[in-house]
Amino acid sequence: MDEKARILQLRDELHQHNYRYYVENAPVISDQEFDFLMHELQDLEARHPELFDANSPTQRVGSDLNNEFETVVHTRPMLSLGNTYNRDEVADFWQRVSEGLMGAPFQICCELKFDGLSISLHYEEGRLVRAVTRGDGVQGDDVTANVRTIRSIPLQLPAGGDWPREFEIRGEVLMPWSSFDRLNKEREEAGEPLFANPRNAASGTLKSKNSSTVAQRGLDAYLYYLLGDGIPGDGHYQNLEAAAKWGFQVSKNMKLANSLEEVYEYIDYWDEGRKKLPVATDGVVLKVNSLAQQKSLGMTAKSPRWAIAYKFQAEQAETTLRQVVFQVGRTGAVTPVANMDPVQLAGTQVRRATLHNADVMASLDLHVGDHVLVEKGGEIIPKIVGKAETDNSKFKIQNSKFKSEEGAGEQCSIFNVQSSISFVDRCPVCGSKLVRYEGEAAHYCPNDTGCPPLILGRIEHFISRKAMNITSLGPETVDDYFHRGLIHDAADLYELRVKSEELRVKNNSNNSEDDINPDGSSLGSGADESLFSDALAPKLNPVNASFSKILASIEESKKVPFERVLFAIGIRFVGEIAAKTLARYYGSMDKVAEASKESLMQINGIGEVIADSVIGYFANPVNRAFVERLRGYGLQMEIGEQQKQAQSDKLQGQSVVISGVFQHHSRDEYKALIEQHGGKNVGSISAKTSFVLAGDNMGPAKLEKAQKLGIRIMSEDEFLSLIKSEE
Repeated sequence: MDEKARILQLRDELHQHNYRYYVENAPVISDQEFDFLMHELQDLEARHPELFDANSPTQRVGSDLNNEFETVVHTRPMLSLGNTYNRDEVADFWQRVSEGLMGAPFQICCELKFDGLSISLHYEEGRLVRAVTRGDGVQGDDVTANVRTIRSIPLQLPAGGDWPREFEIRGEVLMPWSSFDRLNKEREEAGEPLFANPRNAASGTLKSKNSSTVAQRGLDAYLYYLLGDGIPGDGHYQNLEAAAKWGFQVSKNMKLANSLEEVYEYIDYWDEGRKKLPVATDGVVLKVNSLAQQKSLGMTAKSPRWAIAYKFQAEQAETTLRQVVFQVGRTGAVTPVANMDPVQLAGTQVRRATLHNADVMASLDLHVGDHVLVEKGGEIIPKIVGKAETDNSKFKIQNSKFKSEEGAGEQCSIFNVQSSISFVDRCPVCGSKLVRYEGEAAHYCPNDTGCPPLILGRIEHFISRKAMNITSLGPETVDDYFHRGLIHDAADLYELRVKSEELRVKNNSNNSEDDINPDGSSLGSGADESLFSDALAPKLNPVNASFSKILASIEESKKVPFERVLFAIGIRFVGEIAAKTLARYYGSMDKVAEASKESLMQINGIGEVIADSVIGYFANPVNRAFVERLRGYGLQMEIGEQQKQAQSDKLQGQSVVISGVFQHHSRDEYKALIEQHGGKNVGSISAKTSFVLAGDNMGPAKLEKAQKLGIRIMSEDEFLSLIKSEE
């Protein structure tokens, strides 16, 4: 068998194994065997780039390239369903359907309502060609690259199936509880805000501009509606059974109901049964089963007349508020958290609930000892939604306090009411006065150079991929180094090699045969044994493979261009785009530091908030000293000569869309070239687009839209000739 045939065979085999593992939950080979086949395919594809296929199983890991989402008009509108929480309204729905069908018999397909993000998948010749979000129902975002990373969505249907040549299947992209819990644990350890529920997490993940991030987060999908010419038959339920045979993950908990009583039985069963499911659900969906009857019933302007969603009531419990504590995240945001008497809620014991921010706290008017209502519902993080109507505990607590004080009870116990719990005005960690920025709901600690959570946040921002890209150094290691006193800010990272050498020399000079570290290195009586106290302790030995990678990555970061250094130092409100703008306008860190407010605000895209933040940052002596230390370690503090020479205004005023796979440069490199020559990168094609820079496998939707609007399609060779031309 030649290598091309083997590639095709491996792709087909791996698609089948993915289906058996992720959809049927019945793998027929071990993980090791699967990995062996995957590695073989990766090696073969590397030798044959001309056989690249975006639907290959090897592409499930996603790409580090940024996806700019294109807006796509739906072939058929994606309308939302009417909602009800009332069983009587379900009966009204049944009656309306019966009347609309003139008394003809009908069946209702009862389905679980998954709590995620609606998606429309388009297949041609059994291959996934496009995935589009619901958007506003008329048009949505093309998220095909991200959807390809979801392993329960087939990229290629098995050969020989009876599926139509072209069809659309709709469903819900969601995040299972297991993936959600893991993600929130990682975010908590990193000091990042937690996702409130799996729906928000799934939505935020699917709209990520980095498909490798999507791949890592473990999204799932359930499909629930088949459309197109040539679909199997008139029955919605039967069509989904066929789709399941083609390889789609369809819920096994559907049921056909022939009476209103059977609908109620389904609702009652799943009101409790849903708590045992691996994914979030918030109700049931009721659909007329016959497609012909659906067409006869028609639609309103907003929703179909043949379907309705019954939503479960959010579960609440009553408990007693004991304390409110304030947590500081690594962005500086201060979040109030209620500590309560433990109470059972949605199958778990709840002791803590978020109060979100100062406005929410004020609206609740809480007192220690209040009887409060806690709700979980779709929110995995419990929240206090109000006080029990009969609550008078604040009086009781106040009375007991005064009765315990000799002579005070008679005077003050009747009308003295304990004051409301107020939001703090100072940081609970460092004591700095909190600030609230315009348009923000949260209060922030501004002490980013002295408050430990903020310092950690700045270091983690500094080492991130879009900043200094110091790989092999994750949040857990940063946290460990910081709490051991090895680093106090990001500049200390460039001292790690020296510190490790000093410690090694110190250890060797105090070498003792009886004092040996488990990894074989000698501690010595003079060593700082706290550095080696447990298995998680950093091994500060340059010959250690892990630490060696960290040192190499730190050294490599000295080559990172100035615009990313400016982004990395952590000026509040100066994001990646603003940092590029400032770097290219001023050319050096010194000129940015010396810029006046008037000068800054003359720059397109730099407003008063950013200007004030830049000036405030460099007015702080601690920040200036930090930047000077980075300069001393060799970081880039001005635009390089090559970049200066490459700049021109050849693309001044032009908006460019990039699409496809390129041979000479990466997409990020082409984006940089466009900006260096005065152009602007845009994500979607419109009448204002100047041209499309197109590589191989340009997206068909973008190609069609460009041709329709008469937008020029430019090859990468033509583009490179354009920017290198003398004129």
